[in-house]
Amino acid sequence: MTIIDYSREPHSDIAFIDMKSFYASVECIERGLHPLRTSLCVMSQTETSQGLILASSPLFKQVFGRKNVGRTYDLPFYVHNRRFNYQNARRDGLRTDPAYVHYIESWAKHTLFVPPRMGLYIEKNIEILKLLTQYASEEDILPYSIDEGFIDLTHVLNYFIPNPDFSRRDKLDLIASRIQLDIWRKTGVASTIGLSNANPLLAKLALDNEAKKNPTMRANWSYEDVATKVWAIPNLTDFWGIGKRTAKRLKRLGIYSIYDLAHADPERLKKEFGVIGLQLFFHANGVDESKVSEPYRPKSKGIGNSQILPRDYYQQADIELVLSEMAEQVAIRLRRAGKKARVVSIYIGYSKEVDKSPIRAQAHIDPSQQTKVLTATVIQLFRSKYDSGPVRNIGIRYAGLVEESIHYYSLFEEPERAIKEETLDKTVDKIRSRFGYVSILKANALLEGSRSIARSKLIGGHAAGGAGGLDGLE
Repeated sequence: MTIIDYSREPHSDIAFIDMKSFYASVECIERGLHPLRTSLCVMSQTETSQGLILASSPLFKQVFGRKNVGRTYDLPFYVHNRRFNYQNARRDGLRTDPAYVHYIESWAKHTLFVPPRMGLYIEKNIEILKLLTQYASEEDILPYSIDEGFIDLTHVLNYFIPNPDFSRRDKLDLIASRIQLDIWRKTGVASTIGLSNANPLLAKLALDNEAKKNPTMRANWSYEDVATKVWAIPNLTDFWGIGKRTAKRLKRLGIYSIYDLAHADPERLKKEFGVIGLQLFFHANGVDESKVSEPYRPKSKGIGNSQILPRDYYQQADIELVLSEMAEQVAIRLRRAGKKARVVSIYIGYSKEVDKSPIRAQAHIDPSQQTKVLTATVIQLFRSKYDSGPVRNIGIRYAGLVEESIHYYSLFEEPERAIKEETLDKTVDKIRSRFGYVSILKANALLEGSRSIARSKLIGGHAAGGAGGLDGLE
């Protein structure tokens, strides 16, 4: 049995801050409404029942039993008229008696559905990051996402609370409470904070598994809490870094809980998962040697994008139109990075109306960054796998990247023609960079199934229609 000496492990004072229902809270505050007492949903295409739920207030989740991301046709009522949806209720095993129907319809009528405003959320995020610099230097602040982030308070605990009668654990909690209050006063947004006097991992676990349930919305996990709190996490997928696939592989090894994982044979885990297996083992034992000031950033091995479509696409021509647009958009990013791709991959996810496994396919090509070549490969891959069925999400990725200075001309390609194609692509890129992506569009961008114009309005891949905007092309 492996015994870990925690006295030899790093000890840092970390806070992991999460803005409670950030997008929905900001929308409530902008309307003069209390974010914790208002039923509000941020969704794409608010005029229909086919939109995507991007965020919702805590009250909305409590009343309708829904998480942030989902589709509006899964709700127990119709968005356009706020009437009870008996079909969905029966499907989900909900009550359909008159009292419950009245309850749902009453709340539905008092629920606000608003479109996303990513620019506004970014402004609020910048405000909060600026506030955090009053507590730590910029290098000790690590944004994890637009509504989450780590802050290392190790070097400032005694500065803010010099009283020697307080333990480091108490000092960390007091500073965290001040941060919560400052964020509330500045933005009106409530925050939840996971704390640790050990490392960032335990702060994140404290947030996910305890802080959100506490009245103070704070919790502190340290090395002495590993046995009683970390090992007590009920589900493998409740643990940071373990998804459904990894959990399934762990169960094949006879590992059904975090306790099992913490007491498993490290060598067996390494054999099954490689270095990641050892990382899982140490994480299950509360060990994390990463630093907020030196975050791990994996090397990019590819460039890609994905999006959830605003509705189910039934026509193959419409699906291919969106694939072609995405292939071009990712090709632009490839050229901006000064790379060529040798591998093209696609992902096609079907509507939940049909029981079909998603399409995953890839092809190896000669190094290229040409829109024409990459688009043709994407369409060829799609046609080789697709037979029928409504599609709801798609993804495209270019990998096997090499420097664009590498030229490869096949015997079946005229070098002059290839050079002209590359020059034309880059000329169009320059025009779009100066005047905007929609300054040059193909005629098919005006077709009903096109997503180019709609996605050009998104910021960083967020807003109407789901994830995966032009992602860096604005």
